[in-house]
Parts: sequence; C-alpha cells; structure tokens
Amino acid sequence: MSTETASLSPVTPRRFQFGWVLPALFSPRKTFARIAEQTGDVWLTPLLIMMALALVGVIVAGPIKQAAAQSGQTLPPDFQFLSPDQQAQFMQAQAASSGPVFVYVFPAILAVLTIWVGWLLVVGLLHLVLTLVGGRGSTRTAMNVVAWASLPFAVREVVAIGVMLTTRQLVNGAGLSGFAPTEGVLGAFLAPLLGLVDIYLVWHVALLALGVRAGNGLSGRKAAGGVLLTMAIVLALQALPGFILAQLGNLDIARPFFF
Repeated sequence: MSTETASLSPVTPRRFQFGWVLPALFSPRKTFARIAEQTGDVWLTPLLIMMALALVGVIVAGPIKQAAAQSGQTLPPDFQFLSPDQQAQFMQAQAASSGPVFVYVFPAILAVLTIWVGWLLVVGLLHLVLTLVGGRGSTRTAMNVVAWASLPFAVREVVAIGVMLTTRQLVNGAGLSGFAPTEGVLGAFLAPLLGLVDIYLVWHVALLALGVRAGNGLSGRKAAGGVLLTMAIVLALQALPGFILAQLGNLDIARPFFF
C-alpha cells in the first residue's frame, strides 16, 4: 500500500532545468507542453541565463563606452558652439559618467532589475488577460511559461555580445523604428514602440502562444489573441517614457532598456 501511494504522489520538479534550454528554443511544442504541466516552479533557469548574459554584455560594453568617451565620439553635434565654460562642464560630466560606477555598476543593476520587472509585468498582464478570455491556467503556469518563452532574448544578447567583441562597437538596435512616421505625435509614439519589435520579440510571442495554449485549455485563436493583446500593452508601456520625453523636451528618442 505504501509503495502504491508513493508512486502516485506528485514529483517535485528540479529547480534547475538546463537540459530544457535548447529544446525550448528549437523543439518548443513538446517542451512547452511539458513546462505548462509542471506543478512546481521551474522559472529560475531561464532568468538566471538571461541575467548572466546581461551582466556579460555590460562587462563587454564597458570598455567600448569608455573608449568612445575618451575619443570624443559622444560629443553633442553643437559642441563647438558652446562657450568654453560650457564645454569644460560637459567634459567634466562626461568624465564622471565614464567612471566604473556609471559604466558597470548602474547598467548591471538596471539590466537585472529590467529582467525581473519585465518578467513579472508580463506574467501579471498575461494571467489577467487569459483569465478574462476563459483560460484555466494558474499564476505559477504563467510564471513558468513566460520565463522559458523569454529565452530568445538571451539569444539576442549572445548575438550582441559577439558583435561587440568582433567589431568593438556598441549594438544600437532600432527594430522597425525606421517605418514610423517622422513627424507628429503619432510618429513620436510609434518610433520607440516599433524600435522594440525585432525577430527575437516575434520568436518570444510564438513561444508564449505555444505555452499558453498548452497550459490554459484555450483554442489556438484565443491563445494567440491573449498573447498579442498582452504584448501590445507591454510594448505601449515601454514606449511611453520615450514618447513623454520627446514631447516634453523635444529629445531624441532612445530605445528603453526592456526585454
């Protein structure tokens, strides 16, 4: 009797599942079906991978940023028209911002916070949207699926690190921002929003849809619709800071450091 009971008891999944990484990227249908059926937390592995790669990216980018600052590549276009005092102030500020704290510590903290906050934001919104359309998945399932579906961003980081190591230049991806209107309020909002859209985001959305369909008992159409609505909200929230800055100060729109 005791043997039979033990065989029927649920098996607690291992906390680290590095063997799922490549299957999640390249054989996702079976892998996400397995992830969605887990009764425990298996979200830590992909988050650790993304954090480690983000920190490596910060370390690789640090010397490139410092070299650019020392060579004057980061000077504003109207630098020659500033007064000597203003030029001296700018150079002092640039020297301070090229120190280790600004080049390594702050970007590292921002990178780690971005991964965790971005993950929790997508989990919360996705679970809410799926519940509204009839999904039966738990918050734990959403946490697991979103974490593993974020692995394409780890691939993007690997590519960026490789480019920086070979070219000694920073990677400033702009996604589809070139297709945004160049004038007006709509263009000011669409430029940062479309700048977030790239092949890795599309890959992420596809993996999310697979995991959502497997873990929520939804049809393919409802799963895809729920994921697309969630990502539209997330992208709009990410584009909002750049839009506000552009409207208030007529500043150049920079890509937010999300996903």
